[in-house]
Amino acid sequence: MATWIWIVIAIGVLIALAVIVFGALRTRQRQLEERREQAQELRQQAETHTQQAEERERIAREHAQQAQESRQVAAEVGARADRVDPDRETPEDE
Repeated sequence: MATWIWIVIAIGVLIALAVIVFGALRTRQRQLEERREQAQELRQQAETHTQQAEERERIAREHAQQAQESRQVAAEVGARADRVDPDRETPEDE
């Protein structure tokens, strides 16, 4: 075979290798970009869940405070009822 044919074959092989390497690099870059996007979505979901949890905690604290206030009011009303009730025996009556 002539030398120029070997040169053309070698150039063709180098071009084919370059195309394969370029394609592999582009595929890797695309995969990395997809993983970055997925990570960003997961971070956004985590932030959303964190905000929801904080909101629930705030509501729970408010409910606990309201329950404490209700218990206090109930205790005061119960004490007042004990003072008003004529059938309630007090240590002074005995």
